[in-house]
Amino acid sequence: MSRETEARPNAELLLAKLEEEQHARLRVYIGAAPGVGKTYQMLEDAHLLSKQGYDVAVGFVETYGRADTEAKIGELEIIPRKKIPYRNVVLEEMDVDAIIARKPEICIVDELAHTNVPGSKNKKRYEDVLDLLDAGINVFTAVNIQHLETLNDAVARSSGVRVRETVPDSFLKRADEVVNVDVTVDELRTRLKQGKIYKPEKIEQALTNFFRKGNLSTLRELALRAVAEEVGSKAAQYRTREGLEPAPIPEKVMVCISSNQTAKKLLRAGSRIAGRLGAVWYAVYVETHQENPSSIRPENARSLEENFELAEELGATVVRLKAKRPADGLVEFARREGITHVIFGQSTRSRWDILLHGSILNRFLAEVKDAAVQVIPAGERK
Repeated sequence: MSRETEARPNAELLLAKLEEEQHARLRVYIGAAPGVGKTYQMLEDAHLLSKQGYDVAVGFVETYGRADTEAKIGELEIIPRKKIPYRNVVLEEMDVDAIIARKPEICIVDELAHTNVPGSKNKKRYEDVLDLLDAGINVFTAVNIQHLETLNDAVARSSGVRVRETVPDSFLKRADEVVNVDVTVDELRTRLKQGKIYKPEKIEQALTNFFRKGNLSTLRELALRAVAEEVGSKAAQYRTREGLEPAPIPEKVMVCISSNQTAKKLLRAGSRIAGRLGAVWYAVYVETHQENPSSIRPENARSLEENFELAEELGATVVRLKAKRPADGLVEFARREGITHVIFGQSTRSRWDILLHGSILNRFLAEVKDAAVQVIPAGERK
């Protein structure tokens, strides 16, 4: 074997690592249906990163008149949209050239599957996002599961609706991070009835069509599988790139809990997911200085014990860890145990607290690459 041949694998490995370090990163928030909270969670994460000193700008966010989403944009910089004349009206689209000229570190782009008005730079918004990535701009974007091209037939069979605006699955494969934002079917239908998703005149029709319980359950399952498959694919690519032997990895679910009452909701979701996957699952609590036995509030201690009891009743293995910060314990446990699915609750901490101590979700996404992550909103949000 020649010296050149022997050196080639190392050179290819080095090139792959350099390309991975240099390319702009793409995070995709996926949901089963409108109203699950994709845009809200995306904006929440954008604010946290902005507070930590990152240059964040909004390229395009569609609020649909939802008060919570409009308020969530807050003080984030919004890059003005481009006005395009079309059939005697003036329409607005994301201004790709203006974003590239501004070149923020992170750009927020909603409605990924959108078809641009004729006369735009690209036909589809996902092509706009690819242009931003090529320009070295990191992008956070959001899409509903029914817009993935390969799921088009399955969604049509379930909902009776053929989705016309789709995104190729190759785009999802380009993503560095995929986050599934999930709520229960009943909670999503309640939001719809309360007028938090569509206008009043559209609610009844939506309840009897797209928002039927059976259809929403199918879409949730598709979202879970799509994220899991994508993460599994990336893990396999990593092993190949690093020259590691492929190995079947058993499904393992981790639910991140605290003394918060929201933990019960997360545990029930974790139990359902583990059941569908036939997976072992863990309810993981990280004890920090603020919640050690000598300083935790009595009401929080009682709530924590209730959460542990519910976890055991639902079939979880309860794991109690100690760490300086919750993220330290969660990252270490996920790596050690080979966790494949993780469930977080939406943060209820103040932005100041997160600025001081960091975002657990963002830290986890940055350090654990081979686990599918789901974020379950804490309350009735968009």
